[in-house]
Amino acid sequence: MKDISELRFPEECRYIAEHVWIRQDGDEWLIGISDYAQDQLGEIAFVDLPAVGASFEAGQEFGSVESIKSVNALFMPVNGTVEAVNEELEGAPTLINVSPYEKGWMLRIRATSPDDVAGLLTAEAYRAQLG
Repeated sequence: MKDISELRFPEECRYIAEHVWIRQDGDEWLIGISDYAQDQLGEIAFVDLPAVGASFEAGQEFGSVESIKSVNALFMPVNGTVEAVNEELEGAPTLINVSPYEKGWMLRIRATSPDDVAGLLTAEAYRAQLG
């Protein structure tokens, strides 16, 4: 595992305590897990994601990520509807380890209340929470 200072936390993302990030992409939002989360999990073996069209409330479990070490639930940062799922993860889940903020994104959603994103943790606040 890396030292926190070696991990990336892009400023354009917002974070939740459960190690999920969200970033605006046009009029939709991309969601994935943080560099810290993928580092703690180790090599990712499988990702269970919802179907396109599924709707979730903020804080609701939307899937899981499985590594050699454990299976962890994924939680939705804001209310929204799934517009797309990163299908590349089905055959190459380690994209999350290699590129958690770019190629390893998990969902593209349409947020019900996009203003809610502003209330989530900034990169600085998330890093501080990690210690």
